[in-house]
Amino acid sequence: MHLGALFIASHVLTSGSVRETARRFQLSPSTVSTAIHNLEIELAMKLTERASGELATLIASGRVLEGLEPITAAIAELGRWAGHDGAEIDEAWASRIPVKIVTMERFLEVADQGSINRAARRLRLGQPQLSLQLANLEKFLGHRLFERQAQGSVLTEEGRRAYQIFMAISQAWNDLKSSADERYRRTARSLRIGSIIPTGSESWVARCLGALVSEWNVRRNNNAISLVSMTADDLREALKSGRIDVAILDSVFGLESFRHRELLQTDMVVIAPPDSTETSAADLVAGHPICMPSPRTGLGHAAMAFSYERAPNRRLRGQDITAADSLPVIVDLVANHGYVSFLGRVSAMPIADKVRIVDLDEHLPMSYHVAFNHRKAAADACTVIIEVAARITSETVTRTKRPTDAGARETAA
Repeated sequence: MHLGALFIASHVLTSGSVRETARRFQLSPSTVSTAIHNLEIELAMKLTERASGELATLIASGRVLEGLEPITAAIAELGRWAGHDGAEIDEAWASRIPVKIVTMERFLEVADQGSINRAARRLRLGQPQLSLQLANLEKFLGHRLFERQAQGSVLTEEGRRAYQIFMAISQAWNDLKSSADERYRRTARSLRIGSIIPTGSESWVARCLGALVSEWNVRRNNNAISLVSMTADDLREALKSGRIDVAILDSVFGLESFRHRELLQTDMVVIAPPDSTETSAADLVAGHPICMPSPRTGLGHAAMAFSYERAPNRRLRGQDITAADSLPVIVDLVANHGYVSFLGRVSAMPIADKVRIVDLDEHLPMSYHVAFNHRKAAADACTVIIEVAARITSETVTRTKRPTDAGARETAA
């Protein structure tokens, strides 16, 4: 990271605009974007995001901006020392400072050691390489920083001033980095588990995750667990990008490169309004608006195919089928607004007091899976998840032998 990029990034966080910063400093937008991106990488922290084409600064950017203030103040002092007193010239010059923080820290090491040779050995660098970096630094600043003597290298008056400025920058940067390093250590210790959105607190997914946390902590594992629920599409992207380590979902389509295990098997059923009177799935599909999981999910894809096959001549087909990735919303539409939908039996049984559960005309098997990355902790968590799911759903899974609608409701009650 070089000083010019830090100065640019500071202004982006202050103004909230890449383009305004680019115009002000007469730089290309790509140069400005690269500066803020590199800062995010160095600090292991997301500072901005795009929203409707506009840049939005995140909450964390405020703390980083405070941490950058000593650095920007030191850059301003460096500019005055280098003879750039005018505000506009100072900003233009500051945004293009090519001096890297690592170069400043090497200068500080030479000053502390009083010898280029000793500093080179401590830094594990070649002496010619270190000498060249110092010479380039002196050339850029326009001041001689060291007096070369027989016994070593001694700071000049200008070198002592540079030492104070660079020390302030180094300390401020190390403070920012130490916070990032601690965040990285916490992230590395944390095991991030994502699941499809549960139908409610009584659902097998919610109970399974609750039992996982409890058992995981009882076993005193080194990795803390972090839980998040999201749509199936988001789960796939989060696993691919490394934002989560384990995903619980109803299809491993698109995750072939990840390790995965079957979590449990069930079959698909229709959930209908409690006051509905139709006795067959085909009649329910023909007589009610439909809300189902997104066709991008395994359940949604199967349900969409079933509904089209069973009622091919249904009027306004495209207007009365709604896709929703929120299972609680789907359940509410069925229980309170006259819709019908489809769920795995294991997901439908816990809500049998809110909806009617009607079997399909033919058995349509489906399964849930856990997909996970290379971490040993992720594999260990999957084993616990599978054990817990088997225990929690054991009674429900035995009902996948397609009991009658009335029998299923009576048993669930």
